[in-house]
Amino acid sequence: MLETSARLLRLLSLLQTHRDWSGADLADRLGVTPRTVRRDVDKLRELGYPVNAARGTGGGYQLGAGAELPPLLLDDEEAVAVAVGLRTAAGHGIEGIGESSVRALAKLEQVLPNRLRRRVGALGAFTVPMLHGQDASVVDPGLLTELAAACRDAERLRFAYRTHGGDSSRRTVEPHRLVCTERRWYLVAWDLEREDWRTFRADRITPTPPH
Repeated sequence: MLETSARLLRLLSLLQTHRDWSGADLADRLGVTPRTVRRDVDKLRELGYPVNAARGTGGGYQLGAGAELPPLLLDDEEAVAVAVGLRTAAGHGIEGIGESSVRALAKLEQVLPNRLRRRVGALGAFTVPMLHGQDASVVDPGLLTELAAACRDAERLRFAYRTHGGDSSRRTVEPHRLVCTERRWYLVAWDLEREDWRTFRADRITPTPPH
């Protein structure tokens, strides 16, 4: 049973590399027969991992996206990177994400080996953020994902923008990048009406529905 469990973990680790694996390649990596690979893939599916399979010469196995989040396998450096990211996210001015990041970090640290827990703990204990005297702004994570998607898809954005003085204006822009600095989020975009690059504080953006 232990050998089978270890093989399943190894198979899952290979599938998480986001490449297509032929049954023969997986069998060679695991030192088993293609039939055993098929049985192991079925076991992973029973555990909730969505393993996609394509038949034919160019077919193979690949881990797909599922409706639920199954457990992930991380190597040492990946685990430390996730822990650092969670600790950083906890103080980056995204509404509601601080508490979620702390909960996720606590779960991760609980299962980290001692050698990794010491590395992550040292980072948290001896790292101090520099805020430069600015008040942190809080941004809705839904807005950030919407802005990021518009940057990715090169979609024009229309939104109401509130200035520091409280004045509001309508903007139509071509978004380029999201920037986070000193616990504030900014959208860098080409303003179509002003025909120039502009930087907008994300917490002052109110999206308007497309016409």
